[in-house]
Amino acid sequence: MDYKNQIAETIAAVVPELDNATILSKIEVPKDASMGDYAFPTFLLAKARRMAPQQIATNIVSEIATDGFKEVKAVGPYVNFFLDQAQFGADTLAEVLRQTDYGHNTDGEAGHITIDMSSPNIAKPMSMGHLRSTVIGNSLAEIAKANGYQPIKINHLGDWGTQFGKLMSAYKRWGSEEEVKADPINTLVKYYVRFHKEAETQPELNDEGRAWFKKLEDGDEEAHELWSWFREESLKEFMELYNDLDIDFDSFNGEAFYNDKMDAVIDTLKEKHLLVESQGAQVVDLEDEGLNVAMIQRTDGATLYMTRDLAAAIFRKNNYNFVKSLYVVGGEQREHFMQMKAVLKKMGYEWSDDIEHIPFGMITVDGKKLSTRSGRIILLKDVLADSVKLATAQIDEKNPNLANKEVVAHEVGTGAVVFHDLMNERLGNFDFKLEEVVRFEGDTGPYVQYTNARAQSILRKAGKPELDLNNLSIDDEQVWETEKLVASFNDIVRRAWRDREPSVIAKYSLNLARAFNKYYANSKILVEDDQLNARLALVTAVSYVLTESLRLLGVKAPKEM
Repeated sequence: MDYKNQIAETIAAVVPELDNATILSKIEVPKDASMGDYAFPTFLLAKARRMAPQQIATNIVSEIATDGFKEVKAVGPYVNFFLDQAQFGADTLAEVLRQTDYGHNTDGEAGHITIDMSSPNIAKPMSMGHLRSTVIGNSLAEIAKANGYQPIKINHLGDWGTQFGKLMSAYKRWGSEEEVKADPINTLVKYYVRFHKEAETQPELNDEGRAWFKKLEDGDEEAHELWSWFREESLKEFMELYNDLDIDFDSFNGEAFYNDKMDAVIDTLKEKHLLVESQGAQVVDLEDEGLNVAMIQRTDGATLYMTRDLAAAIFRKNNYNFVKSLYVVGGEQREHFMQMKAVLKKMGYEWSDDIEHIPFGMITVDGKKLSTRSGRIILLKDVLADSVKLATAQIDEKNPNLANKEVVAHEVGTGAVVFHDLMNERLGNFDFKLEEVVRFEGDTGPYVQYTNARAQSILRKAGKPELDLNNLSIDDEQVWETEKLVASFNDIVRRAWRDREPSVIAKYSLNLARAFNKYYANSKILVEDDQLNARLALVTAVSYVLTESLRLLGVKAPKEM
């Protein structure tokens, strides 16, 4: 039963000034439960009715039909609705248990959503700095799917650009094939860091690096062989991490894929008289958009990120016909994407309005920013391994005889890191402290996983009976908060997509876990009485919603811990 829609229809019957959709969007949940379960604010009617909102609320209450509600009353400028808790709970549980995809909707009408995510640079290990784009992008893909879209996850590998010229220069100066083969990624990073340190006193090294990249762009055989070797070794290590996180991709087309597609972009820019020369370089003037010029070609003819991103955007529209194209990239790239959209719009591509930059804040460790260039790297694979060790230690303490302990420890350890990232609001910065992330108590992923495992344990003890969906009323005030949260899952899934915000799901799962644990602590579930069926239905529904919430975040939900 969709009570919010019922409330909207009830109000719409006596408020002709507003349509159902507007009323529905204004319905709130009061912070104080004693004020009702839902509330409709009347402020937006004051101008049209030339009346104080408090009086409007009183008038609405006197006119509406209150059938199906325990009570409806005016509280200041609000019309507050009190639900019949037993009926609400029974309706909610029946809805969850009758559906195989509770929480999902078809709003997206199967439209394609491309998601540019993760996108590490080859020849560099994936550090904690890569975590956010990877897990936010993966979660948004799952949330988009739950809202009826078809997500296409694209790992736009950083496999082109001047940095590879610098790496080639470093390898030719100080490198050893034997050393690289023994430990590919760490060795290449060592060369890269050394290059930047030496370039501080020998700036001519930067020119040498740019020259190597130009050779690569021009098809030089030696440059291409080095590039292919670096890329192959990098992908091997990346895939180990993606397998650890259980994240896959629909495309690994990186920057290099667009090499033969950039001439068409440049030709179009020329045809439309958008390219102008600036200090020998080719740029698009965006002064009328309040933006700096967009650099398209360097003075030596080499292309830039912008050129490749324009080619990629056009390719993705032609290839996938997206309704939205998301770029899950750090907030420091905000102007780049504003420039890219502005150039595409000048080129005549109205679909540029469907491109969205999904920025996110920064992870620090012990308050310090991570940087490959400075050599301050905390490897993601090391963090995940340490997290699994901490999870194993806690499982050994709580449940030493657990079957499949290694599998569960991996699901809890990696899940803890992912959940902690997504629990934080996307745009916020946060400091990472592993010991706090893997705790089984508090605002953590393991706490939600443990709550679900507890629910599954209750169902095992009950023998997993077949439930009667016509007998789902629970006469227990302690259950109300849990039932309300389960009922709100549909809204939560929609809001998470609308706001492009996985933390909405993570925080919701924590609230549901807390509410259920409070109910469990104060009520006896496995008591043989006429409401046992309903209580087991509640436990089943809670476990389903917690499991689905974690899945939308890219986190596993083990049935035992």
